[in-house]
Amino acid sequence: MRYLLNGTQMSAADRHTIENVGIPSLVLMERAALKTVETMHIHGIDTSRALVVCGSGNNGGDGFAVARLLTEEGTQAHILFAGREASMSRECGVQKRIAENLGIRIFTEIPEEEYTVIIDAVFGVGLSREISGKYADIIEWMNAWECEKVAVDIPSGVSAASGRILGTAFRADLTVAMACVKAGCEMYPGKYYAGDTLAVPIGIDPEIFASDEEVCITYDRADIPGLLPERNPDSHKGSYGKVLMITGSSGMAGAAYLSAKAAYTVGAGLVQIYTAQENRSILQELLPEAIISCYQEYDDGQLIHLLEWADVVCIGCGLGTGEVSEMLLEGVLSKVRVPCIIDADGLNLLSRKMNLLEQIQAPLILTPHMKEMSRLTGISVTEIADRRMDIVREFTDRYPAVCVLKDSRTIVKSKGNHPFLNLAGNSGMAKAGAGDVLAGVITGLSAQGMSAYESAALGVYLHACGGDEAREEKGSYSMLARDLIAGIGRCMKNNEENHRRDTENETA
Repeated sequence: MRYLLNGTQMSAADRHTIENVGIPSLVLMERAALKTVETMHIHGIDTSRALVVCGSGNNGGDGFAVARLLTEEGTQAHILFAGREASMSRECGVQKRIAENLGIRIFTEIPEEEYTVIIDAVFGVGLSREISGKYADIIEWMNAWECEKVAVDIPSGVSAASGRILGTAFRADLTVAMACVKAGCEMYPGKYYAGDTLAVPIGIDPEIFASDEEVCITYDRADIPGLLPERNPDSHKGSYGKVLMITGSSGMAGAAYLSAKAAYTVGAGLVQIYTAQENRSILQELLPEAIISCYQEYDDGQLIHLLEWADVVCIGCGLGTGEVSEMLLEGVLSKVRVPCIIDADGLNLLSRKMNLLEQIQAPLILTPHMKEMSRLTGISVTEIADRRMDIVREFTDRYPAVCVLKDSRTIVKSKGNHPFLNLAGNSGMAKAGAGDVLAGVITGLSAQGMSAYESAALGVYLHACGGDEAREEKGSYSMLARDLIAGIGRCMKNNEENHRRDTENETA
């Protein structure tokens, strides 16, 4: 697990390290500069003629120190000071005077030299205003150069919290992040400007964020074995949960099939599909492992019986939004006592009667994409895109649910837990049926006893890793939703084998 910070959180970490740990700000600055130079060398960046563009804050101080370290190596390093003397931080002023004392060439106007690399240290994570005037001109000039580009901590002009571009922004090939990668460097459009991102240690302990539920987290593949529910050698199908999928209106058997098969693929023990009568024969052929129960009209007694049988319920995939579907959703929300996942048409029905959430007496997971989230909240898609983290937080503060906001960077949030930001996956997953697979994955994990938040976060990540596996197999144009399920299976198998091998090596 890794932390992804916004500007406020990074500033608080700086203060904690300086005031409570006792590491002086200038020491942190020196470490930042040293790690930036070291990272550039590791990545093979030609620093023989470097221009460091510095602002007047501490990010600029990092830049002055970078130029000094490069000069000490015997390379040609120049500085373009883009800031203002009057607003210079104390530490930046110290670093600037050192550079002057060493005779490093400092420009205050755009130089006419040629450089192999331009290093951006103009604005740090605290920037919140739009960039304009002289600063915008300098950044556009930096972007126009055909040389390698490196950002110190974050590209100037990218919002550390949202990835929004504040007027204009530096386009980096590499961003060297201090302590933790900033959330805005992994969210679009900021990701386009950050290039490759790498976090480097400078003396700030990331574990200080563990108790702050506002700090975003993400997973890497090495985390999967420790996150998956254990499988006991002395077990049976009932040990891994009974899943009820209320999915697939007439003609929508595909959604029921994809979600149910995905639940089985991640380890659920038994899946029962409750679907329109017309889907019975095709589902029995496509997925003989599943129990098929059917309806032609709403039957309250049958629904109660099924809900009493289930350990987890998923409703909505291909369900439709007609009268029977509406009655099914209302019946489930009023009667369910086990974890419940609501997806697709279930969310569209819910958006008409949000008061239904007030009567829920079970853990609840909602999986809206951006348009569905707009229907649930009444907020435009554009505003959600700009303020997604805040809006998801506000939504989960108001409603007793885990919210999985699906997008190219899916967010998972529930009250009392860190926001989870998914960084895996690819554009090939933008296909019909991918959402049904995700709903099934989350449901299958929940059936095995994982909490609503844990099953949602891991489900999103496994789903995305499955997409990456499918792209390797099929390519991003040709992969289908069913290929995600196969990819998830391969991903879990590989991680299981790697974990077993690591365990055997440790005990050898």
